[in-house]
Formats: sequence, C-alpha cells, structure tokens
Amino acid sequence: MANCCSLAFTKFSFFGRSTHVLKRLQLTSAYQKIAIIKPENYSQSFQKRLISHSVALSQVSKQIQQNKNSYKMSEYTIIEKGAPNSTNYSIYIKNSAGTIVSPLHDIPLYANDTKTILNMVVEIPRWTNAKMEISTKTPLNPIKQDVKKGKLRFVANCFPHKGYIWNYGAFPQTWENPGHIEPSTGCKGDNDPIDVLEIGYRVAKRGEVIQVKVLGTVALIDEGETDWKIITIDVNDPLAEKMNDIGDVDKYFPGLLRATVEWFKIYKIPDGKPENKFAFNGDAKCAAFANNIIEETNKFWQGLIIKELDGGEISITNTSSSDTPGYIKPEEAEKIVASAPEGGEPEELSDTVDRWHFVHLK
Repeated sequence: MANCCSLAFTKFSFFGRSTHVLKRLQLTSAYQKIAIIKPENYSQSFQKRLISHSVALSQVSKQIQQNKNSYKMSEYTIIEKGAPNSTNYSIYIKNSAGTIVSPLHDIPLYANDTKTILNMVVEIPRWTNAKMEISTKTPLNPIKQDVKKGKLRFVANCFPHKGYIWNYGAFPQTWENPGHIEPSTGCKGDNDPIDVLEIGYRVAKRGEVIQVKVLGTVALIDEGETDWKIITIDVNDPLAEKMNDIGDVDKYFPGLLRATVEWFKIYKIPDGKPENKFAFNGDAKCAAFANNIIEETNKFWQGLIIKELDGGEISITNTSSSDTPGYIKPEEAEKIVASAPEGGEPEELSDTVDRWHFVHLK
C-alpha cells in the first residue's frame, strides 16, 4: 500500500497463476511417464485405463494452456490518492495507454462484440465492510468511501454474514434514470450506475476491472427507488462455463440467492432503518430479463453523457468521447488527479467491522 503522499500503481494479472499451474502439471512425473509407457507390456484392462487417464490428462493440460492464453493482463491500473481509511482516500483508474479514465463514462460496458461479456468495476471486495462506491459527483468519478454524518461508512455484519458476501461493484456506462418509472417495479431509478454482484470464488480488488457473465437480477426497492442488483460470475472462474442463467446459481451455489435477498433485507437494520423491500417478492429474474435492464440503463447513460437527459449533479467529465460536453484532454485529467487531496487523518476503524448483529425478520 502506498504511503499518504504518493501515487500507488497496482496491476492485476492472472497470467502468472495459469502459467504456474501449467508448469506444475508438465513437471509432474506421472504426466511424463505416461508418455513413455508401452501399453503392450500390460493387461488389456490396464491398457484401457492407462489410455483413458492419458487422454484425460492431456485434455487438462490443453485446457490449462488455453486458459493461460486467455488470461490477459488487465488493461487498467489504479492510482490511490490520500490516506486509506480517511475521507481523503480515493481511487482513480488509468487505462493501458496511460490515460486517466472515468469508471462511469470511459470504460466500455461490453467487453466483446457479441455483448455476452461485460466489464465490471469492483468497488467492494467480498468479506470487506467499507462502503466504497464510484463518486458520481466528482470529476472523473473516482472510487471513494461513502460518508454519513461526517464519518466513513461501514456495513454491519449481520449474522451469519461477514461484510459483503460477493464482490460488489457497478457496470460502467449505465445509469438508473430517476426520471424514468420502471414498469416492472413501478418505481423510479436510483440515479446511480447499475449495481453488480460477482459470485465467483476469487476475492477481487478495489478498482479492478473484471469481465463477467450476466446470470440474472433481483430488484431491491430502496426508499421508493428501483435498485437493480445484477448477478454475475467472472468469466475466468472455474464454474463460469457451466453458469448461464439464474437457475444455475442455485445448482452450483446452493443457498446464495436466498442469502443475497436476506442480506439486502437486513443490512441497514443495525443502523436503525427498516427492513428493505424487494420487487417480485424477492424472486430473481433470468439472464435475458437482466440483460434487457442493462441495455435500458446503457441507453439512459447515452442520454446522460450528451446532456439529453438531466443527471443533476452527476459529473460527465470523460477522456474518451470528444464529441460530448464533458470531454477533457488527457493532460487535463492528469491535473485533476494531481490536485486530488493527499494525506488525510485515518479514522479509527468502527467496531462495526468486527461486531456481530443478530437480526431476525418478522
């Protein structure tokens, strides 16, 4: 972690992990011996088993090699400003060309031409409590910790959950339009990019941009606003190929959908707020439904970025769309980051981070 007065650059790479596994496999003595064993020296049944195991091992080796080739170094790095755990702390994002980008406006929503893989900006790693979010009102939309009543905000641990139970973040180039009444819920949008829950095995990092598949969605109704929670899985997760729709979540992650609805219902209760409500009785909608919602919020964002739709105080500063009112040159973006607050007085961690709350719904 960088000190208070410096910039920290963090690169995310999965290439090394895959290469390491492949080398271990290739160096395994059993793998090497299979290639030189002569089947005619053994019984017919043993020959069949030997050939079967050899083919299976070769397929595993081939799959790992393919995965190694598909794991590319992330196109994005993070720049940390200010002291962690202080109100000065913020995370800016830079692309592979060295240009500062807005995680709301400059990172493409879709990661492939068929629009089946999407980019997710990770705000909150799983098991953590700090309520980090894309700051919509700050130029270039850095990730900051939410502040309530002058204090940094942490979510409570509601037994048996610890912090956030998924990697939590947002889809870039989406906007839940508060001027639009969503027909399926009867409520307006919440004026933020659409929220994303990534359920894979790996704990992601703040500011990381990962590629995900959409599996479905639940619709939280938060103080009269529709707050979609899109359920996804990292495309590099070992189970990703088997996960294609919302029914696969219960099949491969039994209990997670129920826990997700419970988590959102109760997580504000320790703060003295009432139980949150859901549209559709808390039932999750399928991937096709979720993708339609995402496409709709992307269209709202398209109206926002050109000021065709009123985003209020949302900053539309960006470095990628030169024909929009908020466009700035890369050197101007560098000046914004350079002027972001340094230092800061780290706050003592709230006891919320370690305390259990036992919440029972009526």
